[in-house]
Amino acid sequence: MAVTAAQKPKVDKAYVFAWEGVDRRGARVKGDSRATSIAMVRADLRRQGVNPLKVRKKSQLALTAGKRRITTADIAIFSRQLATMMAAGVPLVQSFDIVGRGHDNPSMQNLLLSIKADIESGTAMAAALAKHPDHFDDLVCNLVAAGEAAGVLDVLLDEIATYKEKTESLKGKIKKAMFYPAAVIAVAVGVTVIIMLFVVPQFKALFSSFGADLPAFTLLIIAISDFVREYWWGLLLGFGAAVYSIGKLYQKSRKFRELLDRVVLRIPVLGPILHKAAVARFARTLSTLFAAGVPLVEALDSVAGATGNIVYSQAVNRMREEVAAGQSLQFSMRQRGLFPHMVVQMTAIGEESGALDEMLAKAADFFEEEVDNAVDALSSLLEPMIMVVIGGMVGGLVVAMYLPIFKLAAVV
Repeated sequence: MAVTAAQKPKVDKAYVFAWEGVDRRGARVKGDSRATSIAMVRADLRRQGVNPLKVRKKSQLALTAGKRRITTADIAIFSRQLATMMAAGVPLVQSFDIVGRGHDNPSMQNLLLSIKADIESGTAMAAALAKHPDHFDDLVCNLVAAGEAAGVLDVLLDEIATYKEKTESLKGKIKKAMFYPAAVIAVAVGVTVIIMLFVVPQFKALFSSFGADLPAFTLLIIAISDFVREYWWGLLLGFGAAVYSIGKLYQKSRKFRELLDRVVLRIPVLGPILHKAAVARFARTLSTLFAAGVPLVEALDSVAGATGNIVYSQAVNRMREEVAAGQSLQFSMRQRGLFPHMVVQMTAIGEESGALDEMLAKAADFFEEEVDNAVDALSSLLEPMIMVVIGGMVGGLVVAMYLPIFKLAAVV
């Protein structure tokens, strides 16, 4: 029976306190502690042989200074370290204290010490993690809850670290496929704008001094240059407003997100990569949860948010409803029309043999490798295409400016 992360007692909020005191040898010591009250800090210090002289709560400004964002890599490293500590027999609270105080990211340090304070107050680890949904999603909380219930928390923490590392590697491959063309196109657009703003006007002044009739292509480029120079502020504001509006619409409108995710999946070359990535995430997440003993229906609930695409998320939610009604997973997957035949067949074999987690893990390995190969192929394909596009843009501007040169001899 799986334990859900939603069942958690209410505890007082923990704060960070700065303290100064004297140790057993009479030396003055100081440091920071996270607790719910000054009394708890003083009691903890006395247990460690420190006589507290001053204890004060740190201001929010002091806490936020020097902080940096908590990444998925931070969570993966924490899970691995905590698993190692617990496997070595170190108690949970002490493991949190060692890992938290040893972390080089102040934000992560504060997060771990806050969770440690909650656990010391009697909260289960899964419930303590669930209080920080920005860093610990339902999947992590469910795995930790299952580990606590089965007494194999160290094993499942190691599984969480492996899962986070694999999913982060997959995200990195997708970003790699999209970053290179985006960066090159941005540079090309920047060069074009510079030519339009500073180079074309110089040619325009040169041509007007000769009084020659200019080719239509050159006149078009000059007109565009004049428009950009006259209304650059409007174009910049319009672009910023469009990006902001699309971002807000993506956050607030589920229909817009669904539309955008469907369109992205249909983009040639890139779409198949995103399809494979979503399938790999689905298989990896479901395999990890099912291997941990989380019931299939509960596991599918967590998997839906891990696919990275709302189209697949809706499909998994529909599958969850059908599986809860008694339908087999492989039949429900086949009905969706999103999953490759190989994944459906491996799922069917896994259901029949009782090794669903192993078959899904193999499917995830295969599709992660497929994404890696597709990204490499896409990079090789895009390089010449991008060079042609950039050459066409810059070369077109150069040709437009030099076309009138052929008429200058007749004018002179």
